[in-house]
Amino acid sequence: MDASRWERIQELFHEVADLPATERRAHLEAACGGDSALIDEVLRMADEDTTDDSLLSRDLAQLADRVLAADAPPVLPRALGPYRLLELLGEGGMGVVYLAERPDLKNQVAIKLLRDAWLSPARRARFASEQRTLAQLDHPAIARLYDAGTLPEGTPWFVMEYVEGLPLGRYCDEHRCSIPRRLELFRSVCEAVLHAHQHAVIHRDLKPSNILVKEGGQVKLLDFGIAKPLEAAGSEAQRTRTEARLMTPAYAAPEQIRGTGLGVHTDVYALGVVLYELLAGRPPFDFENRTPLEIDRIVLEQQPERPSAVARAAERSAGARPVGSVGGAEWADLDVLCLTAMQKDPARRYRTVDSLIRDLDHYLRGEPLEARADSWGYRASKFVRRHAAPLAAAALVTIAIVGLVTFYTLRLTTARNVAIAEADRTRRIQQFMSQLFAGGDPDAGPSDTLRVVSLLDRGVREANALNEEPEVQAELFQNLGGIYHKLGRLDRADSLLQTALTMRHAARGSSNADVARSLTALGLLRADQSRFEEADRLVRDAIERSRRGGPGAELAEARASTALGQLLDIAGDYAQAIQVLTAVVRLDSLGKLPVPERTAALTELANCHYYAGHYEASDSLNRRVLALDLAAHGTHHPNVASDLINLGAIQQEWGHYAAAESLFREALQIYRGWFGEDHFETAATLTMVGRVLIPQNRRDEAAGLLQRALAIRERVYGPHHPSVASTLNEIGNAALADKRLELAESSFRRMIDIYHAAYGDKHQLIGIALANLGSVYMERKDFRGAERTYREALDRYGETLPADHLYIGIARIKLGRALLRQARHREAEQSTLAGYEIVTRQADPAVSWLQNARKDLVADYEALREPEKAAKFRAELEKDEAAAR
Repeated sequence: MDASRWERIQELFHEVADLPATERRAHLEAACGGDSALIDEVLRMADEDTTDDSLLSRDLAQLADRVLAADAPPVLPRALGPYRLLELLGEGGMGVVYLAERPDLKNQVAIKLLRDAWLSPARRARFASEQRTLAQLDHPAIARLYDAGTLPEGTPWFVMEYVEGLPLGRYCDEHRCSIPRRLELFRSVCEAVLHAHQHAVIHRDLKPSNILVKEGGQVKLLDFGIAKPLEAAGSEAQRTRTEARLMTPAYAAPEQIRGTGLGVHTDVYALGVVLYELLAGRPPFDFENRTPLEIDRIVLEQQPERPSAVARAAERSAGARPVGSVGGAEWADLDVLCLTAMQKDPARRYRTVDSLIRDLDHYLRGEPLEARADSWGYRASKFVRRHAAPLAAAALVTIAIVGLVTFYTLRLTTARNVAIAEADRTRRIQQFMSQLFAGGDPDAGPSDTLRVVSLLDRGVREANALNEEPEVQAELFQNLGGIYHKLGRLDRADSLLQTALTMRHAARGSSNADVARSLTALGLLRADQSRFEEADRLVRDAIERSRRGGPGAELAEARASTALGQLLDIAGDYAQAIQVLTAVVRLDSLGKLPVPERTAALTELANCHYYAGHYEASDSLNRRVLALDLAAHGTHHPNVASDLINLGAIQQEWGHYAAAESLFREALQIYRGWFGEDHFETAATLTMVGRVLIPQNRRDEAAGLLQRALAIRERVYGPHHPSVASTLNEIGNAALADKRLELAESSFRRMIDIYHAAYGDKHQLIGIALANLGSVYMERKDFRGAERTYREALDRYGETLPADHLYIGIARIKLGRALLRQARHREAEQSTLAGYEIVTRQADPAVSWLQNARKDLVADYEALREPEKAAKFRAELEKDEAAAR
């Protein structure tokens, strides 16, 4: 920087220093003749003038001497620790980057140094922030951080992975990449950005020059120099004007131009611009010879031309490069993909990068996009919102049906060689769904009384009509069967899922992943039918089939393994379940596990630890899931509500009832906001709130909430659904605690009837109901009745659970107490001791059942005149009391 330029900077600084911050840029643009670098330098000085550690708070003459020499490269040693500097790779506003080598390891690295580190505390902070960001990100498509330090004169530096490759667009051009190949590379970029978002980091400067592709086709995302933690990105108080302008205008989102409301949607916009350039061959806007104000106006107001139109025009132009050849329908989807990501309003973009990835996958598989122009599918979603109460049985399920039929309708209508009869079938599906969701189907009744099951039944009839499309039918049958399963219609689900599996085994076009998904779905159904051996076989077959490879096989294996972990959890084999599920979670470190599958595996792993009594481990895992869901969905989402309930259940087990209640009520507020009062999730959460009020001696309030939950579930599912039984269980326990034994008994007996009708006579849930019924007999001092009922519960457990399952241990302790009350001390000792040993192995040492068992064993051994044995358990009780104090 020469002296005259420094004098000009000083002169302009004094002109704008006393102006309001909002007027400074306009003044400088008029005074600087389009010299954007000069404008930015003066604005930076003006911004820093307001900070405690500003440029002008130091000795100006000393600083001026250093500024005059600022263009000179930093004086560097030939080596930094074990690294030998080789050559300058590049330099920019944030620093200089050198190629270096570590001779002992024979590998090359990139070393980044902050130039003029003394000049700006804000730049030092950004450099340190980039270093911290890289340290926490571990993904194959993100350049890794290796080392960091500071030169003797104060210049900070860090060492990162050296990436030798081409910028994304140039790589695609030089390798003549097809559109599908471009999308695959772009998808890798999205996965890297998603990984950053999952660690609460937004990039804020995504552009092709920051995305390199190595010769083998591996993508690497670079330059997190202006990345920001999510919580800081949204805070106006933490963002100065200069920081807000740290961006590349061609890829900046409107909210970056305005300097407000940054978040994951900001990176979604930039990804849309990158995709636009990959498809159209040029950026969406022409900024050449534009002033900064004009550029801002274009980004904020101008709508980009469709990339398909730009690409086709380029193909017609002499010498222009075509990016690839696709049909009109495919281009329409690509336009939607791109322009949805680039919406001016963040609320109209893809909500997350994961949503964008899903639509990329839909396109690559020839499926319809989730982000489509308004159609009957859009009206259907409006219908669900208008009629939330009548459709409360499955608001989410209905949306799944809409998406399903949309998929196959569009798939059929876009086929070039579709037969006339097939087109007629497609039109029939369109007509049915359009009429149904508009409320005009004459057979279904008025819109305000539609039942989800009628939609499902009609969907099955339409699927049967597609008998010339076996692969389409198989997918429809599996998805519809899965929905019936969620609604508790197990027989209907069984028929559809078995049909789907048979068709996929027979169809030559079915992939290993398709077959594995069908096996997994049927296996989970078998578990709910208490056919556990068959369930285990089906799920293990799914794992084996997915390991044969093919598209989607890794994801299918992850889902099947998660299902296996769930089955092992049900069987009480917690150690094996934890091992299986931990292996699934490890896939995430390889970047192979999408967020929904990762959270599903983590949640199931947390459940295993919970049921094993490992509450600390369960709490930690559930908090990880909550962090993922908050990053992906924000604070007001059903997934977050589910996480809060899981955390609340752990707090309840710890006896932190007020904390548990607070979490349950927060979840309840979310569910009510999404689904309204008459929804199964609302009912389930009301049940949890009611349950935690009982130990707080707020029994009347608990009873009221539980009765409301029961009424909702009966309206949603009917009076004989297993979900109704789960609320009856809590009503029975509340009544038992309040000594209202008739209500408790009637609740538990109705539970037994419901479970018997749904699952047959041999199911562990019947065992739970019987064990609770036994407690009613104990309160009545009908110890023989209690004994008989506990033995029935153990019979049910023995038919479906392993011998050392926690439920069996608890039931044996209960049976021991019934025998103790009959003075049958030797029998009582044997039963209680057997239960005590099981619970000791399976549960946390602090669980109340162990203390109950010790008390009973002391009483038994005293009655049997075995004082040494009694003393042993009395000592354990004293330890319990000391720990409690």
